[in-house]
Amino acid sequence: MPTPRIRWAGALLGAAMLVLPACSSSGDSGKVTLTYRLWDEQQKAGYDQVMAAFEKAEPGIDVTVELLPYDQYWTKLTADVVAGTAPDVFWMTPTQFPEFVTKGVLAPVQVDAAKYHKTVVGSFTYQDKLYGVPKDWGVVGLLYNKDLFAKAGVEMPDKLTWAADGSGTLLDTARKLTVDEAGKHPGEPGFDPAKVRTYGFASWNHYQTQWMNWVVSNGGKLVDKPFGKYAFNEPAAVQALQFGVDLVNKHHVSPPATRTNPPTGKITDMFKAGEVAMFPANNALLPFVAPEATFEVGVAPMPEGPAGRAVNLNGLAEAVYAKSEHPEEAMKLAKYLGTAEAQKIMSDGGYAFPALDGLSQGYVDYWKSKNVDVSPFVEEAAGTTFPLPITTGFTGFETKLNQLFNEMYLGKLSPQQAADQAVSEGNATVK
Repeated sequence: MPTPRIRWAGALLGAAMLVLPACSSSGDSGKVTLTYRLWDEQQKAGYDQVMAAFEKAEPGIDVTVELLPYDQYWTKLTADVVAGTAPDVFWMTPTQFPEFVTKGVLAPVQVDAAKYHKTVVGSFTYQDKLYGVPKDWGVVGLLYNKDLFAKAGVEMPDKLTWAADGSGTLLDTARKLTVDEAGKHPGEPGFDPAKVRTYGFASWNHYQTQWMNWVVSNGGKLVDKPFGKYAFNEPAAVQALQFGVDLVNKHHVSPPATRTNPPTGKITDMFKAGEVAMFPANNALLPFVAPEATFEVGVAPMPEGPAGRAVNLNGLAEAVYAKSEHPEEAMKLAKYLGTAEAQKIMSDGGYAFPALDGLSQGYVDYWKSKNVDVSPFVEEAAGTTFPLPITTGFTGFETKLNQLFNEMYLGKLSPQQAADQAVSEGNATVK
């Protein structure tokens, strides 16, 4: 799942609820017309089927689906909330959720929360109320190049493990897959880290698929509590950050940060080009990677750290605009999108893992038909998972966080220095 990269127009949104709503309209036919907004062009094809089924079940309601590019989605949504013209139902992410819910923009929903993945439910719960029907989830797993493994004569271990001191099967496996232009591996005499032909692992500054997973798998915390303060500068967290950086600058099994740091990093392209053997990625990236790969893509669970395996599970919710002109119909739509009928269409089409428990097999079967076994993602989702930080201010803090951690991966700031500065900056934005 993509993550937001805009600053929140908090002052504008604070005044939004003073504006009279004007978010949907009724035609001469007497039907109610609802507006539904999303950002994923691929998923829109599935939602066209879903909306057709909904309109058949609810002949008095028409749904207009609006597709906006992700880099415009949140800016437009904020402006629409201010103007009182927000869509009736729209996609919501964990990182944006605190900004919307604390300003009264979202309507609480009543569904059987026990039927949905608990991490998704927790991501959209505020003051013991659920503000969004759980839609789907994406989880971080390990994509790997089966051809590179075969060429190197390396088998994927039954379980990848890591520890801050470099022990475990992850680093050992990454070394065997890392080779320079002379055919040397890290640790061998004559190995040249400046002339690496193939890297064993992708370690880079990406919080969702990288360092947040290291932190939690090492027993550290991202925030002290939901809607709380950042805490990833504590010893266990800093130790984990050091491990992620060491894969690049000490062990030389990952590309240098000059090639991978956001916003211009090329790590996904490097994986697709066969230059990186193991690539942590959210399963939502599969449609953008698998079709273009010239090799067989494998999927493995993320490595287990000293505290076990803990992976980021990023879910979306179907949010209902609190000032919709048609609240009853909008709630009907949102609740329908949380049903087995709707979520099975999206699962069976290979668009996303459904938030509703028990429907993942359709997604697995879809990708099996594409010669990709995604069952390790399901295995991970049944274990220890955590959301992105659920606290106010994250969207405004994200740019500074990336700047500081870019410096950390470049070796210009120590993990402790980067974490201390980031936590201080981040906590200043928490309300």
